[in-house]
Amino acid sequence: MSSILTNNSAMVALQTLKSINKNLATTQGEISTGKSVATAKDNSAVWAISKVMESDVKGFKAISEGLSLGESTVAVARNASETVTDLLTDIKGKIVAAQESNVDRDKLQTDIVALRDQIVSVVGAAQFNGLNLIDGSSTDAVEVLSSLDRAPDGTVSEKSISVDRQDLSLTTTASTATFGPTDVDDGSLATNGATNDDTAVTVASAGNTAITIESVSEGASYRIVLEDVQLESSGGTAVGSRTFEYVAGTDDSAESVSQNLFSQVSAYLDASTASGDYSLARSGNALTLTNASGENLDVTVKTSSGGTPGTAANGAGLGALGAIDVSSEVGAGQALTAIEGLISTSIDAAAAFGSAEGRLETQSEFISKLTDSLKSGIGSLVDADMEEVSARLQALQTQQQLGVQSLSIANQAPQTILSLFR
Repeated sequence: MSSILTNNSAMVALQTLKSINKNLATTQGEISTGKSVATAKDNSAVWAISKVMESDVKGFKAISEGLSLGESTVAVARNASETVTDLLTDIKGKIVAAQESNVDRDKLQTDIVALRDQIVSVVGAAQFNGLNLIDGSSTDAVEVLSSLDRAPDGTVSEKSISVDRQDLSLTTTASTATFGPTDVDDGSLATNGATNDDTAVTVASAGNTAITIESVSEGASYRIVLEDVQLESSGGTAVGSRTFEYVAGTDDSAESVSQNLFSQVSAYLDASTASGDYSLARSGNALTLTNASGENLDVTVKTSSGGTPGTAANGAGLGALGAIDVSSEVGAGQALTAIEGLISTSIDAAAAFGSAEGRLETQSEFISKLTDSLKSGIGSLVDADMEEVSARLQALQTQQQLGVQSLSIANQAPQTILSLFR
């Protein structure tokens, strides 16, 4: 049946052409945007996932910048700690030189003060963007944002890397001890073999003597004097003497007093005598000094009460450095013990910062790789396959041309009805 009112062929051709044009518009949109899912209308589920991932990418970019800032801050602190360690090592060299009896200790002390001032300068300048991790101004750890963790339910939690501050300041004032003025001669504080106080005990070669800390009270003062020590620096032909002192505080015990004296004496013997000439052992509150030098060694123990304990060994940070004074024989001996603890403090600080810096660097590299992976994932979800789009465009353009031709033919069909009336 032919009708001039209803052209079914034209309607079919028109709907087909509309579908082709719609697909062609979609394809052209993919070409212009480069995305197969550019809006929520294209694919709401994929679009929503991609937007969440895009927000994570932006968050990780901010985290990467924060990690770079934290890494730089820690690097400054590490470099400063290493510099302080080098300066403390130079100070140790001056202190070791002061162990000799024929040196100008005053000049050595001047050098030590200059090095100490340099340490103060380094610690003060070790800041990045106003944050100083080694000046002792705070004990609070620095939290560096390192990640945003998304749970399956969509909740997000932040994760941080904690960087502990290290105190390398000299702000805590340290004081030296004052030996007690009142002699204690009854052996109640310390004994040296059969001798109670202030009498030299001669230790022959291959012999030994035991020094025992008998009791401790605040202000109790202990002194050990070594005479006729065979010095390594002079080839064993010269002898030296050295006095070691310690004044007990309220928290001291017989063991802690013996430990301090042990540290002072052993540090001196290690620095100034040949290996094997002398050995010092400690057991509880007793010290045993063995002489293997081939020459006699005189050992004197003196005790007193009423002394003033020093704070050099327990100052915060590098505060004990302020009490180091090698201008006297006693000070030189105590400095040799103190400097070891200070060097250990700075080494520990540099190691801690180095570990934190390495962790921040690793996390920064991971965040960079993670960001790239997320970008690739987003691309696989929403980016258009340009090869496929190109082929589809060619096909749709051909279909469009055929659709137009088909509609033209369908529109000409009613005109054939005129031939029926001729």
